[in-house]
Amino acid sequence: MSVFVKKLVEKASLKKQHAGFSDNLKPEDLHPYLVFHYGIPSGSILLAYDSIQQILAISTKDGQIKLFGKDGSQALLESSETIPSKFLLFIENQGILLNVNVKNHIEVWDLDRKFLSAIHHFEKEITSFAAIHTGPYMYIGDSGGDVSVLRLHQDQCRIELMKYRIPFSASHGKINEVGIDIAAKVVLPQPTAETKRVLIIYSDGVITLWSIEESKVICTNSSGTALQSTYQEAKKVTSACWACPDGTKVAVGYSNGDIFLWNIPCPSESKTEQNFQVTPIYKLNLGYKADKIPIAKLKWADADGKSSRLYVLGCSDSHSANMLQVVLLNEQTETRTIKLGLHLSESLIDMEITTSSIGQDKHRRDSLILLGRSSNVFTYDDSSIERYLVQCQTKSSPSLPKGETINLPYGDSTITVTKFITNTPCTPFSSDEEFNMVEKYGLPLFPFEKRLVKDGSNSNSTAFVPFSKAANLFITGHSSGAINFWDASRPLLLPLASITQQSENDISISGVPLTALFFSYESNTLVSGDQSGTVRIYTLKSEAFAPQTSFLSFQGSTKKGSNHVVRKIKAVKVNGSVLSINATENLKHLAVGSDKGYVSLIDPEGPNILYQKHFASELCTGIISMHFETCSFHGFEKNVVIVATKDSSISALDKDTGNSLSSAVVRPNKPSTALFTRILDGNDISINSDNSAQKQTSLLLCSEKAVYVYSLSHLVQGVKKVVHKKKFTSSCYWASTFGSPDIGLILLFSSGKIEIRWSLPELSLVKESSIRLLTFSTFRPSDIIVSSSNDGELIIVNADKELLFVSTLLHNEAYRLLETVSQVVNRDLIGDQGLICSPSTKEKKKGIFSSVMKDNKSIKSRNGLDFENEDSRLSVEELSAIFSAVNFPIDRETSEKSTRNEDDVDLDIDDIDIEDPKEKQGVGYSAMAGLNRLNISNKFQAIKGKIKNAKVKNDKVPVTDEPHEEKTGAVDQIKKKYGYATSGESGVANTAKTKLSENLKKLQGINMKTTEMQDTARSFSSMAKEVLRFAEKEKGT
Repeated sequence: MSVFVKKLVEKASLKKQHAGFSDNLKPEDLHPYLVFHYGIPSGSILLAYDSIQQILAISTKDGQIKLFGKDGSQALLESSETIPSKFLLFIENQGILLNVNVKNHIEVWDLDRKFLSAIHHFEKEITSFAAIHTGPYMYIGDSGGDVSVLRLHQDQCRIELMKYRIPFSASHGKINEVGIDIAAKVVLPQPTAETKRVLIIYSDGVITLWSIEESKVICTNSSGTALQSTYQEAKKVTSACWACPDGTKVAVGYSNGDIFLWNIPCPSESKTEQNFQVTPIYKLNLGYKADKIPIAKLKWADADGKSSRLYVLGCSDSHSANMLQVVLLNEQTETRTIKLGLHLSESLIDMEITTSSIGQDKHRRDSLILLGRSSNVFTYDDSSIERYLVQCQTKSSPSLPKGETINLPYGDSTITVTKFITNTPCTPFSSDEEFNMVEKYGLPLFPFEKRLVKDGSNSNSTAFVPFSKAANLFITGHSSGAINFWDASRPLLLPLASITQQSENDISISGVPLTALFFSYESNTLVSGDQSGTVRIYTLKSEAFAPQTSFLSFQGSTKKGSNHVVRKIKAVKVNGSVLSINATENLKHLAVGSDKGYVSLIDPEGPNILYQKHFASELCTGIISMHFETCSFHGFEKNVVIVATKDSSISALDKDTGNSLSSAVVRPNKPSTALFTRILDGNDISINSDNSAQKQTSLLLCSEKAVYVYSLSHLVQGVKKVVHKKKFTSSCYWASTFGSPDIGLILLFSSGKIEIRWSLPELSLVKESSIRLLTFSTFRPSDIIVSSSNDGELIIVNADKELLFVSTLLHNEAYRLLETVSQVVNRDLIGDQGLICSPSTKEKKKGIFSSVMKDNKSIKSRNGLDFENEDSRLSVEELSAIFSAVNFPIDRETSEKSTRNEDDVDLDIDDIDIEDPKEKQGVGYSAMAGLNRLNISNKFQAIKGKIKNAKVKNDKVPVTDEPHEEKTGAVDQIKKKYGYATSGESGVANTAKTKLSENLKKLQGINMKTTEMQDTARSFSSMAKEVLRFAEKEKGT
């Protein structure tokens, strides 16, 4: 049984005997899938943050959401639709994330289970989205200016559209003067009264404070001269945020670059009848208007009034010097504007402020997170921004805050080449040891994730993990010339060793990007090639791989990066940048291929170049691979070197002399870029010739357009004999084989598709899958570096931004701690604060929406806004009663649309259930009976309105022989609803009349039964009296 099959069988828990592919690995066992994603996803467009759970969410343009939790945990969510998000909102400390996509579908994500629990289809264009912190309710503003209320039922995993609404006609105030764009652009629950009041800001600049209980406008800027004074030119509202903790000031950004601060009156309960006015306080002049840059986003940070800040993000396709500015907001702002412009390398599309705790004393650190258009993420220490602005008020000259670009933490420079080896001999950690090692040596992605130990030093620092503990070894070469070894036993890589670029005499050029790596684990030999053509041969210390080995510092250096892992190093120079390196089995010879078409045979002991052979090509001269092989040539055994160039040309050299064995070159009829080659020996394939199976060695060549299998014996003679060929329907950008001797072929395509082909040379398609992150719509092929292990594990590096761990086996267990590193939700914290719960008339369940936040000060410190006190805010039950009642009549069309996603029953005659009374017991029966009578009355009124509207419609329909589809369409819909034919326009009223008659008969039947019961009771009473008299008479006698 082969070693490869043993490993696969063990991993898949398949206890079968080896008899080839069909007996050990079934097609269902092979399933390429994304095991783990690390880093910033490509195509990022939107940020959101849960300040209690400390979870950062980043959504992408193809329907994915990346989550970053505490202690380096990460998780990736994938929507069923590959479309962008336009709103992303946490239900704080509930493990719930709401995603609104461009189709106005509201997705409810359970972050603990990483599961899409519900999707609500909203019928209108959503233009604003906000949630109440102390209740399971959300506000949705739409393009028509209306504001709807949604309720999240977490236990039932659904969203309910409430009957309560804020119509544009009741809240705007200037209906006769509105323009085309009347969208409810921003909806902001008032912090100190979020269960009682909500601020609505319309695209045309109207600002309205709405009373939830009274369903009316408290104050607005639509009357008087307040609005006219700020609208001397055409502009639209583009963003807004609160600018004080109690919700009495709001900052509003406009499409022309204006930024105004408005005063929002906060009426007491006894003064709601007074007329209040929303008035402008002052205008901020930050230069956006001069550059005609709309204000994309505003965010306010509280600092006890003295150093409160307003973060302003401009929206522009082109890069601008003042794209992001931070303004100090205090009592001096109106007379003196103190601001800071943050100059980034690209335009920005979103921003968030995150909070983290550092060290044993839980020192708080706030960070400003910025998202660029190219998916770059930048971060600033928010305290340095605050300090700069405060010092600017004095005569001192503060230093500018320094930002950082978030890159993969695996080295100080870009990864340029990789190698991946799995199942290395090791003595793994115990569970407790592994957790400790990850916490101590894990490298944080974000600067604010760095932890401090008791002595104040950084725990994510420079010590190495022992080689002997690494089950998987990942080697990275960098643009700086450095080489890093990583323990890839889990998705969070731990450092093993680092080698800086150097030569034996420390005289070679350093800082040159590496372009090729070769590593032999058995002989502890590492060979690197760089862009300058320098080949370095490292002999590593064998004790480094022995048990109980550890290293003291990540630099490990006494001079020029030398460290304790290297025993000796040799260097040799070849012609051109090194593209490929291979070695004989005994490592006595190295073959090095360059981008200039040179193949060099090197004796590593010298090191000496034995010879160089140049391959000229009209298309591309780069050498992508060399293979040492012994084959028959004109009846003699010959040691040859098989050489493949980038243009898919194949040649053969005499290994000893470097001479070409044939002047002819084997190449496809239509040249394409070669990706991968491999020698398939006689045990790997069978070639049928004249109905007899004959074992033969072949060469596998994979290019962007097709995969070929050539006969090796013909190839060395310059003869092109294609054993098998398979054309691709889309462009392939990477290929490799896995397994030995049973060979499987992995192919990655630009569409994100992954294919696994088996049964060489037939190249039968065994499994096809797709990984959304691998599509070229989100990244450039030149940024992708893929390395694979012999058992089909892949690590894909995308520039400096992300790592993708991909497995070809469905039941593989190549990585440990997967569940731990992907758990972003702190369940204990949710338990402390409570869960979302549905209100009960019998008992008030405890939860975050029905219980008091224990520490208002701590919550205010997180986001700067004050929440309502328990005494002043409405309970969940009171809010439920308000939002469940109709406060404004709903037109028929809106009512029909609103019920498409709801389980609620429409108001129609069939709802009125008049039957014999069942058993109704319990204390609450009388109250429920009264409520039922009220519901029946309300339904009768609604039905009456429907009938009246239908009659009015019928009266307006002229009698004619010609069809009127538009006018009768609504009637036909109603007929269809009740199951009647759609011919004629008078059926609706007749149908309603029939239903009323039926219910009337039911009522009459109930009256008759009641009369019968009364008569029976009278008869029973008379009988009882007669029996009593007869008994008394008998007693007297």
